[in-house]
Amino acid sequence: MVLLIGFALLVCLVILFYRVTAAPEGTPATAPNAAGSASLAGIGVAYISNGNLFYQPDGGAVRQLHSPYIQETEDRLARSNERNSWKKDTSFEVGAYGQMKQFGGAANGIRHTSAQFDRQQSILYFLRDQTIGGLFTFNLDTGVETRIVHRQHLDLSDLHLNPQTGKLVCTSASKDSITNIATLDVDGNHLRELTGGDTADSAPAWCDDDTIVYQSAGLARDSGGMIVALGHSTIEKLDLRSGQLETVLDDANTDFLHPRVTATGDLLFIRRPYEAPQYSSGNILLDTVLFPFRLLRAVFHYLNFFSLMYSRKPLTGASGPSAQADVKAIILKGKRIDAEKALRSENMVAGVPSLVPASWQLVQRSRRGDERVLASNVASYDLTPAGQILYSNGRGVFLLGEDGRSTLVLKGDLVGDIIAH
Repeated sequence: MVLLIGFALLVCLVILFYRVTAAPEGTPATAPNAAGSASLAGIGVAYISNGNLFYQPDGGAVRQLHSPYIQETEDRLARSNERNSWKKDTSFEVGAYGQMKQFGGAANGIRHTSAQFDRQQSILYFLRDQTIGGLFTFNLDTGVETRIVHRQHLDLSDLHLNPQTGKLVCTSASKDSITNIATLDVDGNHLRELTGGDTADSAPAWCDDDTIVYQSAGLARDSGGMIVALGHSTIEKLDLRSGQLETVLDDANTDFLHPRVTATGDLLFIRRPYEAPQYSSGNILLDTVLFPFRLLRAVFHYLNFFSLMYSRKPLTGASGPSAQADVKAIILKGKRIDAEKALRSENMVAGVPSLVPASWQLVQRSRRGDERVLASNVASYDLTPAGQILYSNGRGVFLLGEDGRSTLVLKGDLVGDIIAH
């Protein structure tokens, strides 16, 4: 029996080693993006990193935009901490599952989900915590923040403003993980969902005043209604007047993401291979071997709960280790990225290491259906008012020149969605 367990552990270690070291199949070995020297005059950009909003004006330095609403919340929680300080090291500090409660805590649960520059010297952004969401505008000159709409269970992202009509199109999320496309006025009124169904619709953009494009993926659920898989992403086109829906791009082996339409009518999008979820015999073997350890962990937390309740002392440290995000693993465009491996092995763009593989390509599709790859290692992108393309590889923002070369605009530890100004 001991030999059998030892053999099983050896097999699991071999499987894990192979998954960590093996390069993904089908990834093209493309050359690093060439560095350019295009003029950055008139280029301003904002980006979201770990739920925080940063802004670099034309010719200026990067700075974080601090929301007064978040600061007010932090001050309120600090006062709550003071009022509840007497509960520390008592049974009142023990939660339902044995973890230590944090009375008050920090306001880091409030995050920016999306942002857009408006026609004034202001930026619109949406703030969201576990229960409440709100749309705000922030004046970049004065630092004055205005709350437009703020209520419970409001969860918006992927804001895209039509500067001519003043209407926003966005992604609206619900509790059951369904996301629909919605529109609302820039003053927060007339919120209306445009799509429905058991799908994940997101990343909408205006084509004209009456037409939008967006990405859509189906949700696969088990008999209990739990989501077990996300289908490949397609690009859809919706006529708001007639309600007619047209599938623009659909390939079972490919994700088509983040569509945008240029002033000339060309379609831009990110293309990457679709990775279907797999559950192999290796997963079954690994789960079988780890079952005793998971059972012991559950028993330990059960006993730890009673120790906290009756002796006010945990079986481990006084309050246990604080939960920290694993900086080695991040989520970009719905995919888990091994950041450490990516920075070690992926192409550089203008000397900046990439967090996403070269198979994540920015593609331009003409009205006739001709396609051209503009850049690789693309995590996000946006169009400036002049029609120039800014894109990110996860660690930097670059201006794509007419010659196809990339000029560095800024560097960041983790660059998520970017917003051109």
